[in-house]
Amino acid sequence: MQPTVDIRSDTVTRPTPAMRDAMASAEVGDDVFRDDPTVLALERRVADLLGKEAALFVPSGTMANQIALRVHASPGTEVIAHAGAHLYNYEGGGAAALGGVQVRPLESDDGTLPLAAVQRAWHDDSDPHLAATALIAFEDTHNACGGVVVPRENINEVAAFARSRGTPMHLDGARLWNAAVASGQSVAALAAPFDTVSVCFSKGLGAPVGSALVGSHAHIRRALRLRKQLGGGLRQAGVLAAAALYAIEHHRERLADDHRRALRLANAIANTPGLTCAVHRVQSNLVYFGTAPGHRLGVLDDAGRPAVVGLLRERGVWVTGSAVRLRAVLHLDVDDAALEQVLTALGGC
Repeated sequence: MQPTVDIRSDTVTRPTPAMRDAMASAEVGDDVFRDDPTVLALERRVADLLGKEAALFVPSGTMANQIALRVHASPGTEVIAHAGAHLYNYEGGGAAALGGVQVRPLESDDGTLPLAAVQRAWHDDSDPHLAATALIAFEDTHNACGGVVVPRENINEVAAFARSRGTPMHLDGARLWNAAVASGQSVAALAAPFDTVSVCFSKGLGAPVGSALVGSHAHIRRALRLRKQLGGGLRQAGVLAAAALYAIEHHRERLADDHRRALRLANAIANTPGLTCAVHRVQSNLVYFGTAPGHRLGVLDDAGRPAVVGLLRERGVWVTGSAVRLRAVLHLDVDDAALEQVLTALGGC
């Protein structure tokens, strides 16, 4: 029987043997008391990599983003973000439930926040009818837009406008490591326009748990209190931080392999009768695809998923999606042999 190739997400990876060794031998303390040396080492390393003053280890990217919203925005204010942003769509309504903040979504097909739209959406606090803009947020790479790298020209022009208005900027950089590899720029260069940045260790880097929020010393002091309020303070968290440190040092450069395999998969999907894929949008490790109208691969099953999902699963390949579109994500656990299994499964559909 063929092994399962799980390409639903890059969050499904398992720690490598070397990563497990690093976790087992990690020196630990109590991170709530701020004396876990491995956590502190991770935070210093991430802050240095991103060119910021300080960092805070948190259990998840969602928590990092929600803390950032509350660092910058108070109840009744507004955050300008992309309509497909993770912090707007996929964090359980946390902006409203936890921060009392509303999101002003802007549309684009490439993760940009068009400058003219930002200028129209921005409000100060002079009109009591309107929520004042407290934050402008980007996401890079942009998941909902297909894993694209957001054009720097747009980020820079919006950042200049934000500075002119005294409005901070936050970056959801869950896959910033991928953006750096895809663009050929350093993570510090990509993070430079932003006041705070969240990065994830449990996606492309392959660690089992954890994210970090980076920013100024003042931002991270505030974030530490908010982490406590959200129940994110962990005790002997060094075992988790050790995995993240290992991933940072050993798994960043190999992200290029995921990108290469993703492009190969995208081309194969585009050439499979009944499937569609915008290959030009595949810039990192995410591959979004769909089914051709009226084709048998698009017939919905009882769960509302296109037939191709079940057919691939019968062949040991797991993808995720809905009637609207499907997603495959290349990651640490998918080597060239596993990709060949995926391509063979596609050919059998």
